[in-house]
Amino acid sequence: MSRFSDMFTAWRGGAPLSEFSPEAKSRKLLDLSHGILLYLENVTVSFDGFRALDNLNLYIGKGELRCIIGANGAGKTTMMDVITGKLRPDSGTAFLGQTIDLLRMSEAEISEVGIGRKFQKPTVLENFSVFDNLELSLRADRSVWATLTARLSGEQKDRIDGVLLTIGLQTERDRIAGSLSHGQKQWLEIGILLIQDPYLLLVDEPVAGMTVQETERTAELLTSLAGERSVVVVEHDMEFVRSIARTVTVLHQGRVLAEGTMNEIQEDPKVREVYLGSSETS
Repeated sequence: MSRFSDMFTAWRGGAPLSEFSPEAKSRKLLDLSHGILLYLENVTVSFDGFRALDNLNLYIGKGELRCIIGANGAGKTTMMDVITGKLRPDSGTAFLGQTIDLLRMSEAEISEVGIGRKFQKPTVLENFSVFDNLELSLRADRSVWATLTARLSGEQKDRIDGVLLTIGLQTERDRIAGSLSHGQKQWLEIGILLIQDPYLLLVDEPVAGMTVQETERTAELLTSLAGERSVVVVEHDMEFVRSIARTVTVLHQGRVLAEGTMNEIQEDPKVREVYLGSSETS
């Protein structure tokens, strides 16, 4: 349609939305009667003979805040790639609730059905305002022409205002996104996901490069989001994990090595041996 349209499509994932309607179909079919939002069972992914995931089993509860830690190569990124449809496993199953088979869906469909992923490097539209970034991410007709010509309803304006309040950028609503600090851009990207009302947020190393104050604010933000939705945080900063952790899962060689509270993880001899190490534990 236009260069802007091409840019917007590329920024949202490189393809237009499918005809799959989460509101009309999968969102009505979501079954959380057992209290589990995400099921990964016996998931295996191999690259040239190397098993990035090795019969991985992981369960994320409804409204849970889960921290995932592990050394480089433990399988954290591969796990998120499987959940979001970027990568198909060699074997295993991945379900949202008990009825929605993620392995039968495209990346766009998985996003629509309620899974949002924030990468380590924020990807906001830097030449647009904070408000515009959130408006462009509203669930509805997301064609560029419709977005630029439609008038926001009162409900949509309230939705944006609520997200601005949640991410702490209400006073920056008219500011160009490119002028925000690194931490503020991270919060804006979280807001871009929240505006789409996901059931599950996957957040990759959210505090890398942040100031101490920004790190503390990010901890408060992610903690506040749990309960309304499930939040999975992949992070290397152990102090940050300790500040937000309720349950910690340690991945090692594509499998769950240990799971529990931060204290339980730190005291686990297997974890101390293969990941934390004596210096980091201390």
